Amino acid sequence: MENVVFKAEVRKAGEGTPRTWRLNGYTPGVVYGGKEPPISIAVNTKLFLPESRRSGFFSRLHRLGLNGEIVQVIAKEIQYDPVSDCPIHVDFQRVRGNTKIYVFVPVHYINEDKAPGVKLGGMLNIIIHRLEVVCPADSIPDHIDVDLTGLSMGQTIHLYAITLPKDVVAAYPSRDKTLVTIASIHKKEDDKSEASA
Repeated sequence: MENVVFKAEVRKAGEGTPRTWRLNGYTPGVVYGGKEPPISIAVNTKLFLPESRRSGFFSRLHRLGLNGEIVQVIAKEIQYDPVSDCPIHVDFQRVRGNTKIYVFVPVHYINEDKAPGVKLGGMLNIIIHRLEVVCPADSIPDHIDVDLTGLSMGQTIHLYAITLPKDVVAAYPSRDKTLVTIASIHKKEDDKSEASA
């Protein structure tokens, strides 16, 4: 698992507004969690922006260089400017290696070419693109694979049918119980043909 370091500046009261920090090339933010009080910070936007747009940014641990120490964090939310699409605020949560956290993990659907339902013209209907899980902070999976091999028209893969990585459990199994299905698209096309005949 990749561990990225961001050098963070502490934003003290009276040392400039969030807008001033942004004009100077920083993204304001906050670090919270643990037994310590929240700290207002700012990270270098030029370094932070490309990393924040990489796949899986919210499911990776990061490190902040803060007050001469390294603080292990996970990103919880980024606010973007609606016009420029640049980050204007970021929230980080402090975590320890064995701390159990809620995190969204990308779901990869593999072997689509080995699903008979797709070969017959069925439409792959993905319900869950990111699965919310609970796991130790140092055991966040990069992604979760769901194998589509053998999936026929009209069939569904449910959460209970897949094996999650060790120490990882679904946060809301009743909510996220249906992952993917293969739906038939022939019926609608046939109906149109009959109507026009």
